[in-house]
Formats: sequence, structure tokens, C-alpha cells
Amino acid sequence: MKLTSILAVAAAMAAFSPNAAAQANQSLVGTWKLVSGTTTTVSGNESTALYGQRPAGLITYTPEGRMSAIITADGRKPLSVADRIAAPVEERAEAFATLIAYAGRYTFSADQVTHHIEVSSFQNWVGTDQSRFVRFEGDRVKFRTAPLMLGGKLQIAEVVWQRLK
Repeated sequence: MKLTSILAVAAAMAAFSPNAAAQANQSLVGTWKLVSGTTTTVSGNESTALYGQRPAGLITYTPEGRMSAIITADGRKPLSVADRIAAPVEERAEAFATLIAYAGRYTFSADQVTHHIEVSSFQNWVGTDQSRFVRFEGDRVKFRTAPLMLGGKLQIAEVVWQRLK
């Protein structure tokens, strides 16, 4: 009985500690704007801008556990015609190569988010889990991948988002 009371008091104190308040502010819920994306080879000797110097994107997390993301590369060109299906195949290929969009459910722990992909512009992701290591820095959050193949090289990607108010 005494141990239960001690644990309850310790839990209550922890819940009101400054550290607990900081953790409460580290929620993904809301909408975030893309700031940057970089890739670095596992050896660390090569780094590139994943989506160019000024990419665009939004990612939204709901309290109900749903998420959606769209990222477009810097310098995307409009198609030469207003009909996306009738546009020349080279233009459609470039449009596809410079955009990623996906949505589904998500799970989040203190340092990792996993996107459970239900729909994606990259069909290979549908039905997969995409996990990212998470680090909060003020009104920004950084997502970092485990090593993965990108452009034929084993790389680590880091994407920075800023919370929209």
C-alpha cells in the first residue's frame, strides 16, 4: 500500500515538472511547413539538397492519429497543357519525380514517428510503414531516416518542418 502511494505521488510530481511541460509541447499535432530536406551519404562525404534550395510542402497530424503530407521540389515547371493526362510523357515524368504525397495513420513515441501509409503518389509505399527519428527544436521538428537507398546510394535523409500558427 505504501509503495503504491509513493509511486502515485512520484507520478503526480513528474506530471507537473517542467520537463513534462516541455514534452507536452513536443506534440506533432497540427500543420507544419517544409523548411528543408537534405541527404547525406552514410560515409558522410556527400550531402545534397533533397528537394532543391526552396522546396514546398505541408504535413498535418490530427489528434485522431491521421496524417497527410505533400512535398514538392524547388523549381517545378508547369505542364505545357492544362490537361495533366494529355501532357507530354516527359513533362508528366518530371512532375511525378518532383512530388511526393501520402497519407494514412501515424503512431508517435518520444523520439520516433511511424507513418502507416494508406495512399501515396509513390505506389510502392502503400501498405508500408515509414519510420522517422524525431527531434524538436523550438517551433521546428527534424525527421531523420535510418540509412536507405536514394538515387542508388545508401543515404540518410533529414527533413525540417516548422510549425504553422
